[in-house]
Amino acid sequence: MALKAFGIDFGTSTIKIYKKGQGIVLNERNIIAVADRKNVIAIGDEAYDMYEKAPSNIAVTYPVRSGVIADVANMLTLLNQFMLHIGGGKRLGTSDYIVAVPTDITEVERRSFYELIMNSNLKVGHIKIVEKPVADAVGAGLDVMTAKGVMVVNIGADTTEISILSLGGIVLSKLIPIGGNKLDEAIKNIVKRKYNLYIGDKTAESIKKKLACAIPQVEASAKVYGRDVVTGLPKEMEVSSDTVYESIQEYLYTIIDSIKMILERTPPEIASDIIDSGIYVTGGSAKIFSLDELIHKETELNINICPEASTTVVSGLGKIMEDAKLSSLASPLKAKTFVN
Repeated sequence: MALKAFGIDFGTSTIKIYKKGQGIVLNERNIIAVADRKNVIAIGDEAYDMYEKAPSNIAVTYPVRSGVIADVANMLTLLNQFMLHIGGGKRLGTSDYIVAVPTDITEVERRSFYELIMNSNLKVGHIKIVEKPVADAVGAGLDVMTAKGVMVVNIGADTTEISILSLGGIVLSKLIPIGGNKLDEAIKNIVKRKYNLYIGDKTAESIKKKLACAIPQVEASAKVYGRDVVTGLPKEMEVSSDTVYESIQEYLYTIIDSIKMILERTPPEIASDIIDSGIYVTGGSAKIFSLDELIHKETELNINICPEASTTVVSGLGKIMEDAKLSSLASPLKAKTFVN
């Protein structure tokens, strides 16, 4: 590794960057505000403040969707500006880069992460790729280099990635199109249906953080503001936790069904390891109240919710950069094979 090295997690909702020797130096919304299709107005958290509030000539968009780069031009602009910000307004010197990528994506999608950095304004030394579940497990404090198998479930913004790892590699992996954004959308729909109230994505996310519970055992409510479906006027309503549970339970059980599917295909020797260590849950939506209880009830396995669930991937990239024993987990871009 070069003296300077950065680990980047291009998340759907947030971008996180780790600088070797310093730790996480950036954790901002992966969003950009562009006026008239060419003038960048704001990036990151500042752009997120404009989300759902901007006039028609300003487009506020997320360049990454479902874990892959959907808008290369805007993602390139974001990367250049974020790295300039990290450098204190100055262009960084030659550095190595490690990028976390989802496992279950096409070679074209995988190469787009590599080409994004190559086509940026950065002075690039070496670029290496780490499978996101591997970085996730390392960031969660798991030893992935031994023959002991581990299971990691990462519930992200657009996707949930369920993986079995052993000996530094992925034994089984499944990516499903359910994440925090799907839960937000479900909350928006049920509030519209039950309360005749239109609410925005930000409000739905706020409700989820306050009221979402995987088991209907806590009664709570929160005030929300939106637009009345009938009159079109602004309105305030109380939304209950029962309503939120009703909206998200189907998606939670879909994730659990996929966990069971992977467990059914897990080799018996690794299955015994998972019985010992349990399942590790990471990602922004891992903190849904009582999620561990629900998964435990359905799988009868120990469930470990990682304390820093939203930053395990980028923390794992950092550990891979800092620890020479883990350096083999990062590799140059090449064709991959995995069991699915």
